[in-house]
Amino acid sequence: MSTFMAKKETLERKWYVIDAANRPLGRTAAAAANILRGKHRPEFTPHVDCGEFVIIINANKAVLTGKKLEQKYYRRHSGYIGGLKEVQYKTLMATRPELAMELAVKGMLPHNKIGDKSITRLHVYAGAEHKQQAQQPVPYTVD
Repeated sequence: MSTFMAKKETLERKWYVIDAANRPLGRTAAAAANILRGKHRPEFTPHVDCGEFVIIINANKAVLTGKKLEQKYYRRHSGYIGGLKEVQYKTLMATRPELAMELAVKGMLPHNKIGDKSITRLHVYAGAEHKQQAQQPVPYTVD
């Protein structure tokens, strides 16, 4: 008996909706990363991109536990001397909650070609409405 290896051409990708309201940002991001990677499927193959599409709604209602709103920072550097930019998560969640969720999911994906391709299948919305009704997404419950 040989080991089954999934092929990208034979996979059928589904659409899932995750509601982030009143759920920890990290737990929601971890569930989304597992779906994007395809680890929830029985035919998961590590070297094949077998993930599916994910829509995250209500990103502005996601919660950060503990003192993370005051103590956690999003940092980026321009590459120039003194070019460090940092934003407190309290400000980031108030102004751009979609970016906070995308950064959390991106950090949980592999940092290679498969991860780069997987993050393009993620759609994050601050409110409860999304534009992908035509794809008939299935609700996904995060435990």
